[in-house]
Amino acid sequence: MPGSLNLSVTIVGAGIAGLTAACALAHRGASVRVLERAGAIREVGAGLQISPNAVRVIDALGLWSRFESISLPSTRVELRDSGGALVAPLDLARHRPHDRFRFVHRARLVEMLETAALEAGVRIELGHDIRTLPTDCDLVIGADGVKSRIRPLLNGFESPFFTGQSAWRALIPSEPDAPPVAQVFMGPGRHLVSYPLAGGLRNIVAVMERPDWQDEGWSQPGDPQDLRAAFARFGDPVGGWLEQIDEVGLWGLFRHPVATHWFRPAGHEPAVALIGDAAHPTLPFMAQGAVMAIEDAWVLAACLNRKDLTASLSRFQSLRRPRCQRIVDAANANARNYHLTGPARTVAHAGLRMISSIAPGQLIGRFAWLYDYDPTKVA
Repeated sequence: MPGSLNLSVTIVGAGIAGLTAACALAHRGASVRVLERAGAIREVGAGLQISPNAVRVIDALGLWSRFESISLPSTRVELRDSGGALVAPLDLARHRPHDRFRFVHRARLVEMLETAALEAGVRIELGHDIRTLPTDCDLVIGADGVKSRIRPLLNGFESPFFTGQSAWRALIPSEPDAPPVAQVFMGPGRHLVSYPLAGGLRNIVAVMERPDWQDEGWSQPGDPQDLRAAFARFGDPVGGWLEQIDEVGLWGLFRHPVATHWFRPAGHEPAVALIGDAAHPTLPFMAQGAVMAIEDAWVLAACLNRKDLTASLSRFQSLRRPRCQRIVDAANANARNYHLTGPARTVAHAGLRMISSIAPGQLIGRFAWLYDYDPTKVA
């Protein structure tokens, strides 16, 4: 990476988007500081699926060996019905053997990025609850998540709407011989996703259609018994997993529009740009939320040019907005497809079984546009 980017950059938010951007910009020569609202970087969270489009960025940042040590390979996705019967496998190892799909705990990924940013000379300042836009830099990057305070400065105040779905997230001990597989159990009005993580853990995310509203964000505690009751009709191994849950997070799923304006040119104040969830919050049905944040971070750094910052930011928006909109739309579609009921469910599952039998590579091939993308090719 060229190291001649003579810019001073303030990043608001020390999550995956902000820290990845900090690494990418610092390696290009920018002077970078990250302002984090919390008094410490304590990312609890749970599991993430990181697909090869984001792994290419991690590799380009020189972090592959570290990332490999904290993550597990993902070799297969299995779509199953609520009774546990296999509907369709997506064999990643067979049909995309040269790609790297990984499972990782969110906290481990944030720790890795924080260490790498500090090593690159980034200043991370904690306990900064940003109320006004920083003015002592050339560029402010809003990487402050779904409840961003930077986004309204560019797009005004927007009201997301509740999808009628709520989700539980939990970690349990994983079986010692757990296969490196993501399993999706699909039932009427609900579904559950599970996969193993490094360190002997198993990640569980369960989503149910329910009219009662829940707060957005997954930090509020839920009742494990409510989760068990909601999925009581699911077959093994789901029942056994749910019996092991002692603590569970609960959050409502809200749909947000992809931001119309991703940047604001410099004027009396610094230029401003948005990345990650601040620009394009997504429902968690394509496993691309963190991946899009990592892509954004690299592409923004690659686009920046000190001589014409406005043109650089305009190019960033033109490269990223259409792709992120497509991913968000795909996640919205999956929210419907996983929860089919009655004859529609029967027909859809029969179709998936037939396709996976006749043309087993076709299902994963539908996502070539997603996984073949290489952010590091942006010059």
